[in-house]
Amino acid sequence: MRGLRQVTAVELKLIMRDPMSAFFALAFPALMLAVKMRSGRPLPGGLPAIDATVPMLSVFVIGLAGLVVLPATLAQYRERRVLKRLRATPASSTMLFGSQWIAHMLLAVLGTALLIVIGLAFFGLAAPANPGGVVLAWVLGALSLSSIGLLLGALVPSGRGATVIGLSLFFPMVFLSGAMIPRETMSGSMRAIGDLTPMAPAVQAIRDGWAGDATSPLTLGVMVAISVIAGGVAVKAFRW
Repeated sequence: MRGLRQVTAVELKLIMRDPMSAFFALAFPALMLAVKMRSGRPLPGGLPAIDATVPMLSVFVIGLAGLVVLPATLAQYRERRVLKRLRATPASSTMLFGSQWIAHMLLAVLGTALLIVIGLAFFGLAAPANPGGVVLAWVLGALSLSSIGLLLGALVPSGRGATVIGLSLFFPMVFLSGAMIPRETMSGSMRAIGDLTPMAPAVQAIRDGWAGDATSPLTLGVMVAISVIAGGVAVKAFRW
């Protein structure tokens, strides 16, 4: 455990020293929140826009950290032969994946916390009706999306390639899943397509928890299944 903590601390410092990663995971979602709240119109059904936008953008932050930054970091390590040097240490692939996941999800935690603070301070964000449900949905969403990111990092040989593939997955999912555009304002066909993306269950579950609605066990089960399958394949496919 001590080795995992040390590696995670180093990885988190490296991430925070990267200005692009820090900007897009922390500052960019906060700017989007401010822009989206300029109109402040309630959503169809009367839900205040801020009470939907903060949960939605929290999934944006998770997806950016897990699907874009995380696989690019692992692929860069392989490209720069950092992984070969790590192979000579007692570090296992499981420890490497664990430290990478924890470090990048701590980045997502910071981004989510910043959104919540801004929402509470400036836009009248309501406290989550079911905090435990929100935390559970957030963690499962982080596990499922970052497991896909770990799989990309395990397979793609270059950092640039991992970034391109990660962004190619991230942006369609963000717009179709409801992480950027409220599902209430989408057409039925867009919602149907978005429901097929791995990001949609996280958006739905976090919004349900925030509003105090019951989350479907199927929604939570889908995130667990993605985490187990993608994470297991990533560990098997990983090469130093």
